[in-house]
Amino acid sequence: MARTVTGDTGGGRNWTFLTNHGHVLLAIARDPTARLRDVAAEVGVTERAAQAIVADLEAEGYLRRTRVGRRNEYTLNPSGRFRHPAEADRQVGDLLALFTEAPPVDTTRPS
Repeated sequence: MARTVTGDTGGGRNWTFLTNHGHVLLAIARDPTARLRDVAAEVGVTERAAQAIVADLEAEGYLRRTRVGRRNEYTLNPSGRFRHPAEADRQVGDLLALFTEAPPVDTTRPS
């Protein structure tokens, strides 16, 4: 019988390593033209929660939203730093590279 792993280790508490903000950022990195309805479904949150998370990420400079016709297109900022002091020396581009097919961004060279 196949077993689906959902992060629950049987201890009664269900948790994951990444927050919903991290999951939304990764979903958008995988598909920058995704509808928020689809992002919300992928992450497992409501569409309203996905909208609030995108607003948070945009306000902090992790992504930029551009209107293209009737849709939004998102541009990520891989050089943004993690917010927690323990990881503040790392860029979110490291996380994006780990979970997407995009190659790591070299931020040591000027553009």
